[in-house]
Amino acid sequence: MRQTQYDNKRSSENTSNASLYLFATYQYDTPKNKESGPTASTMQCFPQFVVPCFLLTKSRSRFKMKISPQVSLTLRQIMLMNFGFFGIQYSFGLQQTAINPIFSFLHADPGQLPILNMAGPITGLLIQPLIGAMSDRTWIPGLGRRRPYFLIGAIGCSLCLFIYPHVTALWVAVLLLWLLDISNNTAMEPFRAFIADTVPERQQSIGFLMQSVFTGLGITLANVSLYIFQQIGWLQQTSEAGIPYWVFGSFYIGAVCSIGSVLVTVLSTPEHEPSPEEMAAIKAQPSGPVHAIKDIGTAIKEMPTPLWQLASVYLFQWYALFIYWQYISHSIVKSVWGSTSADSAAYEQAVAWTGLVNGFYNVVTFVSAFGLMWMARKYAAKYVHAFAVILASLALLTIPHITNKYLMFAPMIGFGIGWASMMGVPFMIVVHSIPKERYGVYMGIVNMMIVIPMLIETVTFGWIYDTFLGTNPSNAMTFAGVFLAIAAVLTLTIKTSNKPYGVESAS
Repeated sequence: MRQTQYDNKRSSENTSNASLYLFATYQYDTPKNKESGPTASTMQCFPQFVVPCFLLTKSRSRFKMKISPQVSLTLRQIMLMNFGFFGIQYSFGLQQTAINPIFSFLHADPGQLPILNMAGPITGLLIQPLIGAMSDRTWIPGLGRRRPYFLIGAIGCSLCLFIYPHVTALWVAVLLLWLLDISNNTAMEPFRAFIADTVPERQQSIGFLMQSVFTGLGITLANVSLYIFQQIGWLQQTSEAGIPYWVFGSFYIGAVCSIGSVLVTVLSTPEHEPSPEEMAAIKAQPSGPVHAIKDIGTAIKEMPTPLWQLASVYLFQWYALFIYWQYISHSIVKSVWGSTSADSAAYEQAVAWTGLVNGFYNVVTFVSAFGLMWMARKYAAKYVHAFAVILASLALLTIPHITNKYLMFAPMIGFGIGWASMMGVPFMIVVHSIPKERYGVYMGIVNMMIVIPMLIETVTFGWIYDTFLGTNPSNAMTFAGVFLAIAAVLTLTIKTSNKPYGVESAS
C-alpha cells in the first residue's frame, strides 16, 4: 500500500482518536526505508490530518486514501467509505416518517397508503439489480466502478427532496416519490458491492455493520429534525396545500446531506483499479441495460441456495416493515391520543411524536451496531440476525397496547436492534456464497428480495386491512409483529457454512 509521504512526522500513538465529526480525516503511512519501497512490513503509521470536507475538492489527489484488499483498513477508512450512506438513509428516513403524513395532509385515505407507496418496491425491483449489473461492467477513469452511480443518485435525490414539500396535489407527491425512489436506489445499491469490493474478507462484518451505524445516524437526524421543527411556533402554519411549514426544513436538510455525504465518500475513497486482464474482461462484456437484464436473469438461474433461503426470510421481514412505516403514525394517534388521522390537530402531534420515536430507535440502531459487530465475531451471522428480528417482533406486538407516549420509547429499543441487524447482518450471511466478480448483480438481486415483498404488500395489504383487520392500525402493527416472528424462525433454516471471522481491529 503506497501512501503520501510527509516530512513532518509525529508519534503513531496519537492515531487512535475517533472521527465521527462531519470532517474527513486521513491517516498517512510512509516507509521507514525509502529505498526498500512501500511494503506492508515497512509501514509506519503517522498522525491524522483533519481536513474540512470542502478542502477535498481543492486538493483531491493529495488527500485521497490509498487502500488495498490485502491490507487491513483502519476504522477511519471504513467510516469514510460508508459515509455516503448517511445522506442516503436520511432520505429514506423522511420516506419512512414524512411521506405518508404528506399524503394524508393532501387528503389521501389511510386505505390508499399501500397503493400510493408502490414507487418504493417497483423502483427497487427494476433499478437496483439493473444498476448492480451495469456497475459490474463499468469503469470510468477517475471515478471507478461504483462511485459514478453514487453521484448520479445523490444529485437526483437532493433535487427531489428540495422540491417535495412544495407539492400542491396528491398526484404530484406520488410522482415525486417515484423520482426520489429511483434516485435513492441508484445511489444505494452500489454501496453493498462497494464494501465487498474494497474491504478485506476478515473485516467485511465491520464494513457492512458500519452501514448500520450510518443508517442509524441518517434516519435519526431525519426523524428528530421533524420533531424539532414542529416545536417552532412560527412554523405551525400550513402551505396552501395544507402541508405544515415545519416539514419543509427537514427536507431542505436532507437535500444538503444527500449530496454532501456522498461527495465525502467519492472524494476520499478510491476504488481498486482493475488489472489489465480485468479491464480487458470488462471491455469484452457487452454493455447497456439490455445485456444487464440478461445478466440478471442468468444470475438468478445460477443463484446459490443460501440466497434463495434468504428470500423466504425477506418475504416476511420486509412485508412487515412496510406495514410499520405506513401505519405507525396512525397506530400512535389511536393508542396514545385516542383519535384518528381525520383529527388534524391530534394527527400532527402524532406525526411529530412518531418522528421522535423513530429517531430514538435509530439511535439504538447506531449504538447496537457496535454490539452486533462483537456478536458477529463470536456467533454465526444467522443466529445474530434471528435474535435481533425476534426483538423487533416483540416491539411491534407491544406498540398497540401502549397509551402513554413516553412509554412508546421502550419497545423501540428492540426494534432498533432489529433494524441494525437488517441493515448489515443478512449481507454477511450470503456474501461468501457470491462470486467476487458478480458482487454488483447479486447485491442488486438481494435488494430485489427486499422490494418484492413490499410490492406484494402494496397490492394485498389494503384488502387485508379492510377485510380482516377492521381498518384498525393497531391490528396492522400486530399483524406485522407476527410476520417478523416468522422471519426470525426462517432465518435459522438458512444453510451456510459461514463461521464467525476473527475480525481484526480496524482502528
